[in-house]
Amino acid sequence: MTATKPRIVTVRQHILKANDLTAAENRAAFAAAGVRAINLASSPGAGKTALLERTLRDLAGQVNMAVAVGDLATENDAARLRQHGAQAEQIVTGTICHLDAAMVQAVLPRFDLAGLEVLFLENVGNLVCPSSYDLGEAARAVLISTTEGEDKPLKYPTMFNTADVVVITKMDLADAVGFDRALCRENIDRARPGVPVIELSSRSGAGLDAWFAFVRGERA
Repeated sequence: MTATKPRIVTVRQHILKANDLTAAENRAAFAAAGVRAINLASSPGAGKTALLERTLRDLAGQVNMAVAVGDLATENDAARLRQHGAQAEQIVTGTICHLDAAMVQAVLPRFDLAGLEVLFLENVGNLVCPSSYDLGEAARAVLISTTEGEDKPLKYPTMFNTADVVVITKMDLADAVGFDRALCRENIDRARPGVPVIELSSRSGAGLDAWFAFVRGERA
């Protein structure tokens, strides 16, 4: 009896091909409507929603904005953002720890894209899975807070390596928590050489001008 030889099967199709195709459709829809879609990613508690609240408040009447919010459960963040007069639609992901392009596409009919200039895609708080999923965004902002420690970019290099900008939040707490700014900036540069970095505080307003320039698609 001839022994069966093991067979190696090469999977050539990218496992994220379906997501990438849907992301391309989203990107085309955004471009056709003249909408700048911004994907916000961070670990839980880094300050994404607080930054969006301040952005919606300060740019009200200047930029037409809306938000699609991803969370495993509840509509708490969307409710917070609606208080600032902007449309905010919740995407409840259940057990899925990231947004994907299909989730975004499913919520787009709720928005009047033709009347928008910026659509924020607030991702689920996670620095792992969201890095692999293109949502069709024009830009990806990765947030890290001064309260998280300076080594996040080294622990989650893939996420930071996909960033178009890195935002260091809660700078008003930097001294109190002993935040090493120089080390954090060095670690960010190791993960994503040359990436723009914005340091800000949603509470005090410091650094927000650079963030607002990024939101508008301007060079800070």
